[in-house]
Amino acid sequence: MTVIRHVKEADLPALLRIYNHYIRETPITFDIEEKTLAARKADWFSLFTDKGRYQCFVAEREGQTLGWACSMPFRPKQAYDTSVEVSIYLDPAAQGAGLGRALYERLLGEIGQADTHRALAGITLPNEASCALHRAMGFEEAGLFREVGRKFGRYWDVLWMERAL
Repeated sequence: MTVIRHVKEADLPALLRIYNHYIRETPITFDIEEKTLAARKADWFSLFTDKGRYQCFVAEREGQTLGWACSMPFRPKQAYDTSVEVSIYLDPAAQGAGLGRALYERLLGEIGQADTHRALAGITLPNEASCALHRAMGFEEAGLFREVGRKFGRYWDVLWMERAL
């Protein structure tokens, strides 16, 4: 049985392994250098609380952490406070099993109760699986930023999608 729960510090090694895979192998994240556990704890994990706009949920099955969905500040200026950027990462072996939908349902339901007005997601293209998940979760296309990231020796477009909360 899969459990969707708030992230714990003990999850960080598994989440770091998943994220570093995407850094090394894909353009999905525009991070280029792998993260360390200390950096991930300080720069990422420290953002989250169990209530409010910035939360992180993990999917766990039989003691194995399979992925996460989180919400983070969209921009640093105060007028953006009620908008959040959301992201989701799954262990490649766990994709296609409905975990993305379950994680987003929990995350979006929780942050929707926290004076959050918009959820925004930036998706490196091509990534049909992510686009399909976001559409299924009620996100709509908001704009395309062409060639805004360079990784693996080429430029990548980013599709921005949004959902009212």
